[in-house]
Amino acid sequence: MDNKVLAGALVRNGLFSEELSRRLQTEAESARSSLEDVIYLRHILSEEDVAKAKSSILGIPYKKIDPGSISADALKAVPEETANTYKLVPLNLGNRMLVAGMVHPDDTRAQEALRFIAQQNGYNLGVYLITPTDLEMALRRYSPYQTVVQEAVSALNIKPGSNLSVSQRVINLEEQVVGSKEAPIIRIVSSTLREAVERGASDIHIEPQKDRLRIRFRLDGDLQEAATLPLELSQPIISRIKIMAELKIDENRVPQDGRFRTVIFGRDIDYRVSTFPTPIGEKIAIRVLDPTIGLKSVGNLGLTGHNADLVKEGINKPFGMVLITGPTGSGKTTTLYALLQILNKEDVNILSMEDPVEYFVDGINQSQVRPEIGYTFAAGLRQAVRQDPDIIMVGEIRDRETADLAVQAALTGHVVLSTLHTNDAVGVIPRLIDMGIEPFLLPSSLNLMVAQRLVRRLCDQCLEEYEAPENINKLAAEEISKLSKEEIVKLGGEIKGFNPEGPFRFYHSKGCAACKGKGTLGRVALFEVLKITRELEDIINSDAGDEGKVRQEARRQGMVSLRQDGIIKALSGIVSIEEVLKETVET
Repeated sequence: MDNKVLAGALVRNGLFSEELSRRLQTEAESARSSLEDVIYLRHILSEEDVAKAKSSILGIPYKKIDPGSISADALKAVPEETANTYKLVPLNLGNRMLVAGMVHPDDTRAQEALRFIAQQNGYNLGVYLITPTDLEMALRRYSPYQTVVQEAVSALNIKPGSNLSVSQRVINLEEQVVGSKEAPIIRIVSSTLREAVERGASDIHIEPQKDRLRIRFRLDGDLQEAATLPLELSQPIISRIKIMAELKIDENRVPQDGRFRTVIFGRDIDYRVSTFPTPIGEKIAIRVLDPTIGLKSVGNLGLTGHNADLVKEGINKPFGMVLITGPTGSGKTTTLYALLQILNKEDVNILSMEDPVEYFVDGINQSQVRPEIGYTFAAGLRQAVRQDPDIIMVGEIRDRETADLAVQAALTGHVVLSTLHTNDAVGVIPRLIDMGIEPFLLPSSLNLMVAQRLVRRLCDQCLEEYEAPENINKLAAEEISKLSKEEIVKLGGEIKGFNPEGPFRFYHSKGCAACKGKGTLGRVALFEVLKITRELEDIINSDAGDEGKVRQEARRQGMVSLRQDGIIKALSGIVSIEEVLKETVET
């Protein structure tokens, strides 16, 4: 829908001021997005308000739908791929009339697809306008997971408002586990675990709400609701998971951690379980550790070109530290595992201390620290150097003691890999000094500092090129001008029609069957890599790692910053420029 037309309707309905309308239209134009998407992203209006305004413009009635009322026959009338691609869903099928809900009923491609289905089957057509959230809820009806869960819930014959005691629920669950592998609770849990693996989820959240039990999956970094169950099933499901993870099922006052392993689709999958008490009941978060997803090569991470060369050079030195930095959830551990797989050879002894061990890698001696019994990273490091190691991996440097021991290990002939929390690679040196490390020790012990961020990877099946607006062109040109001459020349050889001064052509993906309408498939990391040089050594020794001077040295040695690496990936069609600018800062 035309942005100006929608903005006008929202102003007429008293939902927008003229000033806000102009501002949001400018923002939508700059982002090459629709006004509707900007409104949802900024949480300015509800989806229902926008839908009602669109309804008045198009003359198509708006309908709030109940996904549970959609019949199996209606779902069969419209293929799931078509529904995902064109953002429509069948609502009812009867008397040769197919009624569909559409998020964009003015989309000519979607209209043609729906008319084709109707003509092929001799249906008359009726159309309602629906919201994106209602579409998403309705599309879940296509999933076999929903059918399995609903059948299991029906088999339990749950009566709304029934209040079994906690002890009764636990006893019943244990009886079901012993008595029958087809018990409904077991089926719900196993189907949920299988669905999460099939959809590539990194986490499962099982959350009791006021009047329901919500199950959400984290997909490509975002949480999406997968199922809603009666609240009465909360305790049996949580108890089942606790039994699998060997946790205390009668302890719900304090958080607990555990893990279990199972085979799904012929793959060994580890699940890491964490419970969290809430007033309504325990919440459970399950990390899905699928080695086919979590164990990646350096190239698959997004570490390429100049950055990849620096990292390979750093880890192949006979001793010294390589530190990976970034916020929680930025993929630091995944990068460490990728580096360990390069180093994992028959003639080296690799020890790791992790909290917890996420993936079991053959050939590496992995150990899980347990701070509650005094087995910390620092305690583990003390013992590790007595195990004749060549390479030591420390999950995280959290305190001065661990930092001291890691530096000493690096100085005494070991390669040390670890993570640290800083905003960028430049911040590693002042952070270590703040932790109490003597500056003169750093040049001899530190090889490489690597910072990273995760952004969503564009789907290459529906990738479209577009010319960037003036403001984005300006930002991109400023960042590219800061790259080394060698890097700019290299970009000219790799990207067709590249001009360092712009205008630039970036990419976006509108959504297709391959990405299920999302426009993205998985995530990729942005990197920046800073190495120790003689010039940097002088700065550390004379100015105690002054961050401004370290940053100047980073530019001198041609470091590609997180934002610059993101812009290069955006020019190559790997990620969207908008997400790069959102997740990174100007250098």
